[in-house]
This record gives sequence, C-alpha cells and structure tokens, in this order.
Amino acid sequence: MNMKLNWKFISSLLLVSVFSGLVAFGVYSVLDEKQKFPTAQSGVFNQSGFSPVGYNLVAAESTDFTVAAERSVNAVVHIKSVAKLNVPQLNNRRGFIDPFEFFFGEQAPQYQRQPQQQIGFGSGVIISTDGYIVTNNHVIAKADEIEVITNDEQTYKAKLIGTDETTDVALLKIEGKNFPVIPFGDSDALKVGEWVLAVGNPFNLTSTVTAGIVSAKGRGNVFSDYGSGNSQDKVESFIQTDAAVNPGNSGGALVNTKGELVGINTAIYSQTGNYVGYSFAVPINLVKKVVTDIRQYGVVQRAVLGVSIIDVPSLKAASESNAADAKEYAEKYNKLKVKEGVYVDGFSSNSSAHKAGMQEGDVILAINGKKVKTANELKAMVNNYSPGDVVEVLINRDGKEKTLKVELKNDQGTTSIIKNRSAEDILGAKFAVISNAAKRSVGVNYGIEVTEVSAGKLKDAGIKEGFIILTANDTRLTSPEQFLKIVESVMKNDPDDRGLYIKGLSLNDRVRFYAIDLN
Repeated sequence: MNMKLNWKFISSLLLVSVFSGLVAFGVYSVLDEKQKFPTAQSGVFNQSGFSPVGYNLVAAESTDFTVAAERSVNAVVHIKSVAKLNVPQLNNRRGFIDPFEFFFGEQAPQYQRQPQQQIGFGSGVIISTDGYIVTNNHVIAKADEIEVITNDEQTYKAKLIGTDETTDVALLKIEGKNFPVIPFGDSDALKVGEWVLAVGNPFNLTSTVTAGIVSAKGRGNVFSDYGSGNSQDKVESFIQTDAAVNPGNSGGALVNTKGELVGINTAIYSQTGNYVGYSFAVPINLVKKVVTDIRQYGVVQRAVLGVSIIDVPSLKAASESNAADAKEYAEKYNKLKVKEGVYVDGFSSNSSAHKAGMQEGDVILAINGKKVKTANELKAMVNNYSPGDVVEVLINRDGKEKTLKVELKNDQGTTSIIKNRSAEDILGAKFAVISNAAKRSVGVNYGIEVTEVSAGKLKDAGIKEGFIILTANDTRLTSPEQFLKIVESVMKNDPDDRGLYIKGLSLNDRVRFYAIDLN
C-alpha cells in the first residue's frame, strides 16, 4: 500500500514539473518576442538594411601584428643629437662680476667660454637602401653632431640634408648600402578605426612597438606654440592615434598592418610630458613631398592658393562670440548656403586663386575631387602639390557649385624654383659683434656692426659698411646670430608681412631708421 502511494506521489510530481516547464517556455517565448530589438519593419526607426548589435553581425577578427613589426623594426633607427653650447664661466678669484667688465670686456682674460653639450634623443626611419633617413626637425634642431644607431647596433655619423620647420620634417643621410627600408603606404587611404603600429625608441628603449587605432585624421591646431615659424604657415593635418608614444618616439614610424609607412610620429598631447592617450603623426603623403623637394632642391617648393581662410564651423563660432568683429562674421555666416567647408575671407597679393576667379565669400569644398572640411586639411592637401601644378577647386558660391582651375604658385607669386638662400645671402652682408671701441664711441652697450656689404637688401636700402644696427623689429641686438634668426623668422611670414625694421647709426652720425621689404 505504501509502495502504491509513493508511486502516485512521484507521478504527480513529474506531471506538475512537465506542466510548469511548458508554461515557463510559453511565457519566455512571448516575452522574448516583445524584447527583441526593433527592426525597420517595426516602424520605430527607419534603419533598413541594418541589423541590431548581436544579430547576424560578424565580429572583428583578431589582428596579427607580427609581420608588420618584423618589417618595421630594422628600418627604424635611434638618433642622438649633440649641440655644443658656449657658456661663459667665471674665472675670477675676487668672486664677483664687475658690470663694466661684463658689458665691455675690459678684463676679458678673466672670463673663459667653456663648451658644454646638450644631448637629445629621438627616432628616424630609413626610407632608401642607400641611407636616407626621415625624422622630425625638432629632433635634430640646433645639433652640431648627429649620430645614428641602427637596430643591429651599428653606429653612423649622419649628414643633415635639409629641414622643413613648417611640417617639422628633416632629412638625414648615412653612408652605406643595402639598408632595410619601410615601403611607403598611402596615408590618404587610412580609415578611422584602422589598426596601426608606432615603432620607435622611447626613453632610449630601442625597437619598441606599440599598437593602437587611428582615432582621427586631419587634426590641426593641436599645439598652439609647437614647432617654429609663423602660425599661418604651419601645416598641421596630423593622424591622431591611441598607440602609446613617449619622449624618444619622435621621428619614428607609424605603420599599418601591412608594414607600410603611413606617418612619422611627431608629438603627444600631454600635460606631464609622457603618454596619456593621444599621439600625432605627420601623414606620409605629405612627408614624401617634403623630403623629395629637400633632396632635389635643398628647400621645399611649397605651393599656395594665396587665400585667407577659415573653417565654416569656426566662422559660426566667431559670429557667436563676444569679439568686436562678431557682427561682421555673423553677416558672412548668414549669407552661406552650406554648413561645412573652408570659407574664403581674403587674398594675398599675386593670389593664383583670385586670378582664377575665386571671390571673397566662396566656400572651398574639394581639391581635385577630394573633399575638404577644415583649413588644416586644405593646407595639407595643397602642400602635396608643387608650384605650376593645376588643380580643380570645387567651390560653393551663393548656393551654386562651381569648379575653378587654379595654377598654383609659390609664395612669391611665381612658378620658379626657389633656392635655399641663407639670411646673409638675402641681406647681402656680413656682421660682427660691435667692438668695445665702437661701444664707447657711440655710447651704447649693444648692437652689431656691418663689416661687409655686397648685392642684397641692405645695399638696396643704402646701408654701408661700418653701420651699427641697434635693433631689428624692436629687438635689441647682441649678436649676428640673433639678428639672422630674426630675419629668418620674418621670411616665414605671409608675403605681405615680410618687413624688417632696422634702427642704427654710423660713427659720428645720427640715428637712422630703415624699412626693408624681404620679399
């Protein structure tokens, strides 16, 4: 009797369990149907042709970086730059500096200039089997000696072929043959989200490889005081990545997963000096143009449209600011029929774009079919061409699109080859520190003396040998090197703003002023 009761009890439990399972399955099916993501047919969103995440999507496959790394590390070199500094050392037993001695050097033997060294480190990329190396200008700036150590620990003395401060690119050469190289890729073909490798020598750790993705392209205005030269002339259209880059990586390689060179690592965005998530590289398509010109001509043959430009979004921001000219910008912005592109705000003298029919208020949309959104993109794109090249510029004027054929010119308004001339060549003069006798004669303790004059800007202005230059562009002069740097800086300005203003005097003469056009 007990056995029968137990069996009935067990049977009842089984029936209840099966019934409960069926009910649960039915309820789950109903709820699952309701919880599914809305499709295009549901009427919630019109996303025809797309599936929600987790439904019929192929996951990104894991990427193998070993081939790209192996193809890259041997062509990335370690660069050591040495700058010799002459620092005045006190050699005076009295233990103090007499002001008259300091300024006029009457007891100069008591002061000796002892050389000291400033050593910097960076990276470089071998781009030809006969030893041409590309790096950043800031890696080797002011260097008196440049040493290159290859991945197989061979050391070479490098020759500086040329530099371009505008793009922060420099070209070096080491003697030898059959060097490993990284083949050029196409930086224009890079896509946001694509994997890349940064190869370099951070913290003197050679052959370091880090991986990341392309975070953005065409980044500009990242470093307001980065590099040198006039800000209007800077070409900043960086590839932004999240590959870890640290001090010492500058000048190293940014490569894609095929092992192709797509950029030269240049800088990081950091308040500490070390990597915090963002790094920037000069696109290789721009680098190729720069180093080719440096090798062939000694200086970059830079093409310009001759336009003053501003991004359309920046124009809008200016119109909404509290600036005094906000109303003027608002009037310009409100007339536009497009909301992106590069607004033409004016022209330089001899502007090739103006001669081709471009007008103020036009919005540049594309160059040779390549879309342009920002002023930095436009600068970088034009810099890929040479003076004399003809490009098709797509503009929007009053809501209508129009294509203009523009023959690009150099910043002198011609298509001639620009030679790499020094500041002394342009001025046509040589200089020396003003002598103590001259200082006492004219009653000053600063200035430089013109020791030789030949054909050049100073002779054209009427300046003769023996003239003492006291200031240049309101800066007191203490050495010829300081003066020549001022001249070089002026030469980087816009062609309409290359004025050199000199104040000086000759012995037994009054102070004179000269305004010299350095174009």
